[in-house]
Amino acid sequence: MDLYIYYRARCEDAHALCTQVRGMQQCLSREYGIVTRLKRRPEIKDGQHTWMEIYQDVPDSFAEALERAVVQAGLPALIDGQRNIEYFLDVSSCA
Repeated sequence: MDLYIYYRARCEDAHALCTQVRGMQQCLSREYGIVTRLKRRPEIKDGQHTWMEIYQDVPDSFAEALERAVVQAGLPALIDGQRNIEYFLDVSSCA
């Protein structure tokens, strides 16, 4: 299963957010052997960027570990609103 997490953050917090998320993702990648990515939309809306964290092939227990890591990394202080989490599965064949 893959996780796609998007949220908004103020443009002036971009460097801090990027640094903290990448550090968190490196730790999670090492611990769980997963591929992670961090992306953001190119446009600015109302002084904010929209960010996307991607976690590929995560184990079932990953969501709990991720929530703990988010708090430990101090991300809630940099994010405006909630982190929206979407789960996607690979499709082996179309019916």
